Amino acid sequence: MKIRSASLHHYRLPLRTAWVTASGAFARREGWLLRLTTDTGRKGHGDCAPLPGSSSATPADTASELRTRARRLIGVPAGDALQTIDSALRRHAPAVSLAIETALLDLLAQAAGLPLATCLRGDQTSAARRDAPLTVAVNAALGSIAEVRDDVLRTATAEGFKVLKLKVGMADVDDDVNHLQRLAKVLPAAICLRLDANRAWHRRDAERFLHGCRGLPIEMLEEPLAEPGLEQLGNLQAATGIAIAIDESASLLTFADILRSRPVRRLVIKPTRTGGLLPALALARRASHAGLQCIVTSSVESACGVTAAAQLALALDNDLAHGLATSGWLVRNTGVPPIVGSGRLTLPNAAGLAFTPDERLVFSDVSDTDPA
Repeated sequence: MKIRSASLHHYRLPLRTAWVTASGAFARREGWLLRLTTDTGRKGHGDCAPLPGSSSATPADTASELRTRARRLIGVPAGDALQTIDSALRRHAPAVSLAIETALLDLLAQAAGLPLATCLRGDQTSAARRDAPLTVAVNAALGSIAEVRDDVLRTATAEGFKVLKLKVGMADVDDDVNHLQRLAKVLPAAICLRLDANRAWHRRDAERFLHGCRGLPIEMLEEPLAEPGLEQLGNLQAATGIAIAIDESASLLTFADILRSRPVRRLVIKPTRTGGLLPALALARRASHAGLQCIVTSSVESACGVTAAAQLALALDNDLAHGLATSGWLVRNTGVPPIVGSGRLTLPNAAGLAFTPDERLVFSDVSDTDPA
């Protein structure tokens, strides 16, 4: 099964409202949908959607890198092509390597007649359960705590979400705590909050925030420290029953030290940051073995990207709610996103990635000269 052709669709997807965090905001998601076609007629897809603000590379740079790398795959067997994704590409252009790897894994899983999550797990016994739904728990992504309304919380809980995620750290600590105390009064029993500060606070403010949150139904606080260190994170975690989680700050710390000292209880994994599903899975397995809980999250990727992240979450097979219910933030999409209902995301029990692009999308061959 050799790659016969490679093509790209460049997209700009507007958000219904800006995605605002303590580290910045964005109002659209830009990226490229990669399609690899084999000599047997199979089509594999991958999403290249660089995280906003994560790289100095311009969109033209990213498109050029993706086009060059995809062109090199033509004529190469899919399995061999997977081995050509080097660590340098994963490090310097993670969105590019993720798109290529996802498309290749899609093809290989289709050829095996198995869902991608099954192939990632290496659990061939699940092939006998072809009628079982592919479903994983997810949290509601409600945006900034300062802007969320009581009726939005009620709607989310009515839709079956048990975990509601909110962004904090964009206002004074006391204001955030006051908002939380007010919102907690309207939450039904057994519903909990998941908070993301995006490295908004210095140590004293983080401590003050956690002190103010005592007794509130908060199950996780992500990235509380502007200058994270193993000792500082460990001290925060030791002082609270709320699970502290790290995401982007993992790149500032030595992963071996994180696994050895376990300063926090959770690790947030974004395939776009790790540069692929395979390194993300390897990272999650090492972290889980060390006693860290792992959550897969999206940064409002397109339907293709969210589907790939969902396959990874399914492969992890833990009981946590993952941060993948973000497709509703987009005005339009590259295809039909995964179904979300009753607080769970469901994928078709089909071979491969289980993503079908919108038939109206226009793909250009990688040999074309259009830069973006």
